[in-house]
Amino acid sequence: MQTTDLNKLRQERLKCLEWKNIKPYWEAIKALPAPKNVQIKLGDTVEMLPDALTEEEETSIYESAKLMHPWRKGPFQVSKTFIDSEWRSNLKYNLLRPHFNLKDKTVGDIGCNNGYYLFRMMEDQPKRLIGFDPSAVTFCQFKFLDHFMQSGITYELLGVEHVEHYEHKFDVLFCLGVLYHRADPIGMLKSLFKGLNEGGELILDTFMIDGKEDVCLTPRDRYSKMGNIYFIPTINALKNWCLRAGFETFEVLNIVKTEHEEQRKTEWINTQSLSDFLDENDQNKTVEGYPAPKRVYIKAKKLKKTK
Repeated sequence: MQTTDLNKLRQERLKCLEWKNIKPYWEAIKALPAPKNVQIKLGDTVEMLPDALTEEEETSIYESAKLMHPWRKGPFQVSKTFIDSEWRSNLKYNLLRPHFNLKDKTVGDIGCNNGYYLFRMMEDQPKRLIGFDPSAVTFCQFKFLDHFMQSGITYELLGVEHVEHYEHKFDVLFCLGVLYHRADPIGMLKSLFKGLNEGGELILDTFMIDGKEDVCLTPRDRYSKMGNIYFIPTINALKNWCLRAGFETFEVLNIVKTEHEEQRKTEWINTQSLSDFLDENDQNKTVEGYPAPKRVYIKAKKLKKTK
């Protein structure tokens, strides 16, 4: 795929902002008050605190944010509006934070959602931050937030399959909560591998099942009420996938069972959440009878070629 092809695809994807169900979001963003002297805090809650606004302006911010539900990643504080997202994404970010260094590096977040992790990464002073996500809703959420943040982050309405063709290679790629949504996980990992510079790192998390065998769970229909879950591997199977994709090293960073503290229903989503996905009589199982969600966090490296 040539750069001109990517540019054409970008233009086609931006047309989504004219879709009947998305256009109100874009109009609301354009009507937001102009930010003045915004104080930025990049802690567990990403905060954007402009100078005192009128009550009408505060209402505009709140109503615009509510319009763009569901808010999956966060939390955020925009002036007086607290966006209590479904996922407390700070728990995942803080778990991963000791395992990477982004200073002066070109960094990509694949499946970046509304940009929560990208905003947090700004603290590390990377050379360049680029998010990939084809979702028009999360793109609008990012634009709403960045109206106040003015981050300089690039948000591409592109998918993981475009990473290897992108105009920049990456020093670090994050891919969090995407792999199990892909029908060809090794193909996806190959695309990520090709998108990295030599010496580059991939930080990835995915659902896993316990066991020492090189096997994976393939849900018949749904997993935790999600129809787009294809393969849930053991750690050994995931390691084999990464090695077959070209990665030379594979390191397990952590294993975490998804708990209600991390994922729960709030007023900022209009859908079900973790409590609805688990067996009410056995929280160790999904409603379909499969093992309850557990994630493995890994780092895989593309080593530098020796001459």
